[in-house]
Amino acid sequence: MSAVAVEVVPVRVPERSWRSEARAVRIVWRRDLLRFATDRTRVVTLLIQPLLFLFVLGSGLQALAAASTEGVDLKTVIFPGVLCMALVFSAMFSAATLVMDREFGFLREMMVAPVRRSSIVVGKCLGGATVAALQGAIMLALAGLVHVPYDPLLLLGLFGLLLLLAFTVTAFGLLVAVRIRQLQSFTSVMQMLVMPMFFLSGALYPVSGLPTWLELLNRLNPLTYAVDPMRRLVFDHLAISDAARRTLDAGVTWFGWRVPALVEMAIVLALGLALLALAIVQFARTE
Repeated sequence: MSAVAVEVVPVRVPERSWRSEARAVRIVWRRDLLRFATDRTRVVTLLIQPLLFLFVLGSGLQALAAASTEGVDLKTVIFPGVLCMALVFSAMFSAATLVMDREFGFLREMMVAPVRRSSIVVGKCLGGATVAALQGAIMLALAGLVHVPYDPLLLLGLFGLLLLLAFTVTAFGLLVAVRIRQLQSFTSVMQMLVMPMFFLSGALYPVSGLPTWLELLNRLNPLTYAVDPMRRLVFDHLAISDAARRTLDAGVTWFGWRVPALVEMAIVLALGLALLALAIVQFARTE
């Protein structure tokens, strides 16, 4: 019997570089955008709850709240909070796709790629943040229906704040997602965490004159420091009385000192970076 020579084809794995890592981040980011663009049902369903809060709850409570809003439409008051609501749910859903990828085996395929695991997490975070910001931008397009002017500076400022909050919330969602193996468990945890954060943030009410226990929880809630700059920006572009501004836009205070918007934005950004770093560490340990 004659021996059969088998030719061995060498396989060359490219060396890691910042270009390969950036390409991995871009691919993961782009995949989330393609998933968002082709899933119209997701876009619609994630808008239902914010629209109910804005137009049904806002209109239904307008007569009751008219005496305390100094002539300002209640829908205008809660519009910044509802913007945050639309974004938060979308960002958490984007983070949930990490759990879905793990369940369906796609995450395993990404893990064998010659890239750092941190690049996968960063790509997921940027992709989720972009998708969430686009979802918030859809709500932002409805500003005129609640008497918020279509001022270019206002819209650009609000969209910038949406991007910042989307990044932080997505990083938080990924930190939760890397420790959970089943989508049902993640959904339960999301509801348990997101709804209290939303209601404690002052999204639906002014944050001044609260009971002591509620004020403490409000100040400890990171989402508070995203809602307040948005509300401040909206009210800076409204023609309202000084009394209405003092009542509805008193702002977040620490021991009588009103926290500047830049400080609030820095808090949100620092928290997002810290949560992303923790998510990267946990992802490297669990996968």
